[in-house]
Amino acid sequence: MTVSKLIAAAALVAAILPAAAQQKLVPAQSEIAFTSKQMGVPVDGKFKKFDAQVAFDPKKPETAKIGFTIDLASVSLGAAETEAEVVKPDWFNTKAFPQATFQSGAVKGLGGGKFEVAGKLAIKGATKDVVVPVQVTQAGPNTTASGSFTIKRLDFKIGDGDWKDTSMVANDVAVKFKLVLTGVAPL
Repeated sequence: MTVSKLIAAAALVAAILPAAAQQKLVPAQSEIAFTSKQMGVPVDGKFKKFDAQVAFDPKKPETAKIGFTIDLASVSLGAAETEAEVVKPDWFNTKAFPQATFQSGAVKGLGGGKFEVAGKLAIKGATKDVVVPVQVTQAGPNTTASGSFTIKRLDFKIGDGDWKDTSMVANDVAVKFKLVLTGVAPL
């Protein structure tokens, strides 16, 4: 191989690498949390184990591919007896359904670091379409994607049996997230 061909090949590799760089989740700085209401009182929880697979160029959001897996047994509610209950069949049924997943279908840029991510959320064997508003900010090498949306727990069979009564546990569950990523191109 001649020197000029070697230089051309190196330039091609250098041009491709930034676009193909893997974006990585920074778990220690990220959070997926939720708030439900039991007898009108807010109950906050979060998941301690989750992962993201992200390919996102802020300048070309329509090409994005965003996926999440959440370990449902990693739920933290601040009370051991509640955490032992919520993994049972009437709630998350983690033996049969250990993970919740999200897979994007379309990402739309709205300007000003705001995006709309449409996709499929699967929990406990039920899959529903969701649209998630996302605010993206950048500081140094980190990109933070944050937002919130509401799901209906009964759409996912969360709280079956005696727990279907929404006067005891509200049907609406607010989901909040802050995901810190590295390797994202500038806004």
